[in-house]
Amino acid sequence: MQEVILVRYGEIILKGLNRPIFEQKLIKNIKIVLRNERYKIWRSQARIYIEPFDENEELNTSRLIEKLLKVFGIVSVSPALKVESNMDAIFQAAEKCMQRMHGLKTFKVESKRGDKSFPLTSPEISRDVGANILSKFKDLTVDVNSPDSVINVEVREYSYVYSEVIQAYGGMPTGTNGKAMLLVSGGIDSPAAGWMIAKRGVELEAVHFFSPPYTGPKAREKVVDLCKILSSYAGKLKLHIVPFTEIQVELRDKCPEEQLTILMRRFMMRISERIARESGCSALITGENLGQVASQTMQSLVASDSVVNMPVFRPLIGMDKNEIIALARKIDTYETSILPYEDCCTIFLPRRPETKPRLEKLELSEGHTDIERLISQAIQNTEIVEIV
Repeated sequence: MQEVILVRYGEIILKGLNRPIFEQKLIKNIKIVLRNERYKIWRSQARIYIEPFDENEELNTSRLIEKLLKVFGIVSVSPALKVESNMDAIFQAAEKCMQRMHGLKTFKVESKRGDKSFPLTSPEISRDVGANILSKFKDLTVDVNSPDSVINVEVREYSYVYSEVIQAYGGMPTGTNGKAMLLVSGGIDSPAAGWMIAKRGVELEAVHFFSPPYTGPKAREKVVDLCKILSSYAGKLKLHIVPFTEIQVELRDKCPEEQLTILMRRFMMRISERIARESGCSALITGENLGQVASQTMQSLVASDSVVNMPVFRPLIGMDKNEIIALARKIDTYETSILPYEDCCTIFLPRRPETKPRLEKLELSEGHTDIERLISQAIQNTEIVEIV
């Protein structure tokens, strides 16, 4: 009898002839997350199995499962007992599962027979395992509708017995759907947006606009910490920290005050697109949601998009603030996001920002600045931080 971990995946099963590519990528991502652990990993019949590296070793299942739950593509995991495929061994494993649980009054057994050469059918396995448990645990009764616990038996190359199914985030393995550039501000929204797109298998890079001396080192450190949290789900990423002070000062000095918010946003989009193309990204990601602030009206979003020629993903566009906060709490970015360190979007704010900007007026205002020089200089002085 051996302690192992069963890993399940969902959407990948529907990929037809391409399915092995996605399975191999998922296994590769698991190996990256578990790179400091000792284990064996193999795949069979839409399951991934993680076992002790040596027969005399034991898995630290709780630590491994904690890491596995953050790997996109995994739907659920179960700590399980691996035994030979005979009923005596299955009985012993089921008894051990029951012994680990306390305060139960009811149970049921569910079985799956992947190995069709096994002499009993799935209902027969469940019947016999249930009868054996009843004979050993006199205080238990069977409840097939709402039991306190379910003993699962899977008969495959070996048999696996378990009682716990721990839900993960699902999605697609990171790196199977291209790469995109996340505009990360340090607030609540952008890390949540990046997480949602990464969950769909997209590899992330990030760009942050930094405005010293108006924004200090704590604000920069906060963004690095947020990217570290994201990388625990999405794998290593590059963070491009772009100096933005000169652009903001020139816009403040040469352009109408009410346009400052959207003009700054248009510069950010231009710079992000150039860095994205140099990095092999195919899209930009922002944390905007419609109507939340002046720069996120329909007209403002159109105005900011008009300066780029690649898709802009806004996964939060239809969510309200409470929904976004709930997501940020779930992925552990919320407490970092609310640290009181200003980002560049909070300085030089106009008293009455334009909410329905007209493109011709914005372009006229930008004509008073040296757009190409400002962008080139900002990109030239960009710092790159590797987040692992």
